Amino acid sequence: FMGNPLACAVSLESLNILQSYDWRKKVKEIEVQLQAELEPCRDSPFVKDVRVLGAIGVVEMTEPFDMKVTQPKVVDHGVWLRPFGKLLYTMPPFIIKSFELRKITKAMVALARRRI
Repeated sequence: FMGNPLACAVSLESLNILQSYDWRKKVKEIEVQLQAELEPCRDSPFVKDVRVLGAIGVVEMTEPFDMKVTQPKVVDHGVWLRPFGKLLYTMPPFIIKSFELRKITKAMVALARRRI
């Protein structure tokens, strides 16, 4: 934070908030939901692999995304995902609610199946 007092204060408060609840349990809950809700992506012929580790969910496609086409469709679906080459990923905040994560995973599945 390069000695910036405001940035240091914000970072300390962020750590205090993180330590104020059982974030490990929340990460596990996110992981379980990602595994369950991204599993249908495996049925798509456009998908090479699906990976989940903690609060990170990744769908690897067989071909790269066309960002000019994909990004507006994702936004129209009501979520912000930024595909990177062949990867569609999410790293939601630990405070995400189950229904919010479901909205993200639904968009990811729709993209994986090329339905949006």
